[in-house]
Amino acid sequence: MAKKQEPRFALEPLGEKQHRAAFSCDVEALDSYLHKQAGQDARKRAAVPFVATTDGQTIAGYYTLSQFAIGLDAIPEQVAKRLPKYPMVSATLLGRLAVSTEFRGRGLGEILLMDALHRSLDSSKQIASAGVIVDARDESAAGFYRRYGFVELPKIEKRLFLPMGT
Repeated sequence: MAKKQEPRFALEPLGEKQHRAAFSCDVEALDSYLHKQAGQDARKRAAVPFVATTDGQTIAGYYTLSQFAIGLDAIPEQVAKRLPKYPMVSATLLGRLAVSTEFRGRGLGEILLMDALHRSLDSSKQIASAGVIVDARDESAAGFYRRYGFVELPKIEKRLFLPMGT
């Protein structure tokens, strides 16, 4: 019996050709954002949505990146001591990350996160960013990010930080 081959994912900025309305991750806020707001955010440069597709049209997952500033006093001391001593430091916000129910359990969350981190690191070479910030929607999501080295910021619940280059 032939082994079922896992799909290969192409990761690219959200465009007009992808079928946003068909995406469902069973989290209304994440579904609604992709269906109704992501295109507008991209056009207005509020955030850049990136999508994973298997055929160029079907969205298997997505994430967003945007610029962010955070107070140095909000970052744990062991991390802050390696950063410039400005009141605010620049960061990259990983605003949303979602995987379609159809593609769960295939490692796509990790693929999306690694792509986001690589893009963030690459852009930090041209536009300063001390790290990546994420606001986890629940404890399960926070645990996912902790497995990749993110540390919780003590002043805001479920906000995590990963220093650039780690």
